[in-house]
Amino acid sequence: WIDEPTLLVTRFEYANVFHTYTDWYSSYVSSRVTGLPRRPHVVFVDGHCETQLEETWKALFSSINYAKNFSGQVCFNHAVFVPLGYETPLFKGLSERIDCRNTSRLSEFGEMILSAFGIPTEDDKKRKEKSKAMEVLFVRREDYLAHPRHGGKVQSRLSNEGEVFDAIRDWAESRSSSVRVVNGLFAHMPMKEQVEAIRNAAVIVGAHGAGLTHAVSARADAVVLEIISSQYVRPHFELIARWRGIKYHAMNLPGSRAEPRAVIEKLAAILRGLGCSV
Repeated sequence: WIDEPTLLVTRFEYANVFHTYTDWYSSYVSSRVTGLPRRPHVVFVDGHCETQLEETWKALFSSINYAKNFSGQVCFNHAVFVPLGYETPLFKGLSERIDCRNTSRLSEFGEMILSAFGIPTEDDKKRKEKSKAMEVLFVRREDYLAHPRHGGKVQSRLSNEGEVFDAIRDWAESRSSSVRVVNGLFAHMPMKEQVEAIRNAAVIVGAHGAGLTHAVSARADAVVLEIISSQYVRPHFELIARWRGIKYHAMNLPGSRAEPRAVIEKLAAILRGLGCSV
């Protein structure tokens, strides 16, 4: 018998950060609406294996277990069946109209992520006093397969991403200390470092991709600039920004290649709007 409250979670695209965020959010909301007094335990009732994302599951909840590893019958005194990640507003904006008004629920979830990793939430005034440079985070993405059994074809979201990043970095370096560009190679960073990078950024730039989901933990005065390939016109990250109440800009491409100068001009306009002299 297990007496402590336990969330029963079924994952699908378990190795993808965006889809795992939908599972984290479903689990968080399930805890809130059922009034659980403290962090519940989690049992995965799917047959998937462990991934590096279990690091965050363990940080967010009291314990993680796999139903497939139970050696005998297990009974729960308080079990909560978590809705599928596909049923969250984070995902359903792909197929239906979703209310875009600012909501505190997503902000609370972002704060939960920060708290799980011990990342402080400083107010804007203190942060500006500490930092002389405006930080721009370029969220990089790598082509990947969502799980080992995936048989689909990988498609690029921004075919000249390296060229665009290099151009932004060189442009920023020519502006002395007023702008600092961070290379957000999230695929090679622990989750805590990823969340810290998002939290420190004044502007978050990136092609449509799972790494932008971290905007749930962005600071209140942050700005998101999403570079959107013509093949990936999807509302996920615009919705997240609107729910968080942070500013969002989209740069829609005719294909998958962005003109570096055009991206820099858009970024410069955003930075000037934040009071940065560039």
